[in-house]
Amino acid sequence: MARGRRAFNAAIGDMLAVPDSALEAPWRWRPDDPRDGDVRYGLYRIHEAIEEAVGAVARGRSGGDGDRIAPAVPPLAAATVARWALHGVLAPLSAGELDADPGGGEWSIRRTVGHILSVQESYGWTSAWFVSRAGMTDAGEYAPEGALPPEPDEETAANGETAEIRSRLDDLVDVAAERFGGLDEAALAVPGRWSGLPVTIDFRLGRLGSHIREHTVQVDKTLVMLGRPISEVERLVRLAAESYGRLEATVFARPATDAERPLGNGSSAASIVESAGAEAERLSRSVREAAGR
Repeated sequence: MARGRRAFNAAIGDMLAVPDSALEAPWRWRPDDPRDGDVRYGLYRIHEAIEEAVGAVARGRSGGDGDRIAPAVPPLAAATVARWALHGVLAPLSAGELDADPGGGEWSIRRTVGHILSVQESYGWTSAWFVSRAGMTDAGEYAPEGALPPEPDEETAANGETAEIRSRLDDLVDVAAERFGGLDEAALAVPGRWSGLPVTIDFRLGRLGSHIREHTVQVDKTLVMLGRPISEVERLVRLAAESYGRLEATVFARPATDAERPLGNGSSAASIVESAGAEAERLSRSVREAAGR
């Protein structure tokens, strides 16, 4: 998964180097085909190749011994899709755009992302607290003051360049999958709270991805307030990034033994994810070259 991510992140960099003005430039998709596509299709092809990999995992699992997963996996997998959708939105943004003031008392994009990161961290600690109190008299009650690490500072959580912030997001989403991915049905039914309301751990895990989505919408609204248009290439980066999130969700929060087991088509989900990342990097490099960048 790490190798697939590195390759796909390199692909994002290549894609963002392509200007909209080069989208109609010829691009040779298949070396043995005399007819060229264009750069625009080359960017779509990256999305298509990743979606084909998603399908390959699904078909392989249906042809094998079934898709047995822990009950905590689906909400955590949804969180990684949301994470990659946010990556697609953030990747093109400069530090100046992150800090620009939209006015009207609204948060800057950096402040919004700082909120996402700080909540992701504190929410994980709080969920772990609720799980640890299962069966106790205070089950479902918030931790007393001092029992958990201090709340992260939202105003500084997203300091740094865009790449650093995105890496921080990865670390937080990944550690939640590591810690909670193996929870069983009994653990998911443990009582907790959210915004003061009584809920279960299952609900709280579902909020991990939903919270990221909520504030990804806020980032888009802020871009509109800033008068910062989204280029066609940037829209295609978003499309590919969310597709990659769907692919990563096929192995995310699962044990390595599950990701690496042979599927009905002879491949493993892990090998398909890695190969798709490499293919995205190869395609994006050729598209960038065709665009003269």
